[in-house]
This record gives sequence, C-alpha cells and structure tokens, in this order.
Amino acid sequence: QVQIVESGGGSVQSGGSLRLSCVASGITISSACMGWFRQAPGKEREGVAAFDTQSGTTYADSVKGRFTLSQDNAKNTLYLQMNALQPDDTAMYYCAATIFRCGLLMGTERFQFLSNYASWGQGTQVTVSS
Repeated sequence: QVQIVESGGGSVQSGGSLRLSCVASGITISSACMGWFRQAPGKEREGVAAFDTQSGTTYADSVKGRFTLSQDNAKNTLYLQMNALQPDDTAMYYCAATIFRCGLLMGTERFQFLSNYASWGQGTQVTVSS
C-alpha cells in the first residue's frame, strides 16, 4: 500500500522560499511517476511538477524558473524547492505517486496521468502574503 506524507509548508512573504518534502512508502521513487499538485480555495487542482527518472521533470508554466523538483532515492523522498514565491502560489500542495511509469508522456499528459492513477498525501499548506 502506497503512503505519502508531505511536509514543509508554511507562511512566507512574497519573494520568499520554502522547500516541501514528500516521503513515500510502499513505492520506490526511483521507479515511479511522481509529482506535486496544488489546489487553491475555489479553484481546481493543478499540476505543478511531475517526475519520472526515464525523462526528467515537467513543470507548469506558472512555476518554471522558480520551482525545482529533486529527489533523494536513499531517503525515498521527493522535494519541491519553491523560490520567488508569490501570493498566487498560495494553496494546499499535494504529493502524488504511482508505480506506473510516465516517462513517455509529455507536458500536461503527465499531470493527467497522475490525477488518474496516483496515491495522494494529505497535503501541506503554503501561504504567501504580499
């Protein structure tokens, strides 16, 4: 059974940084499709970054150049480094993982794939004030 636990959220001012962590059990992140999503109040959930070791990371256009996804295989942990945070980044952030690979999928197809097949954590809140 796949279990996902996110942490690292908090409140920061505009321009600040946070690093989110996603610890996975029941799945090996080096052979999985994983990603980060977010959902702001009153808005639909959206993909932020999706990763597969076969072909690297896909980022949403809104976070390119500001957010960086990385992984520590020894700790089976996925990270999301978020820099230059803006009030529009305020949301609950969720980590998602599936044993099915997504390396051959491009762009938003990865986010849709994770939405359909992934296990999810409980989320961690990120709040950015202006």
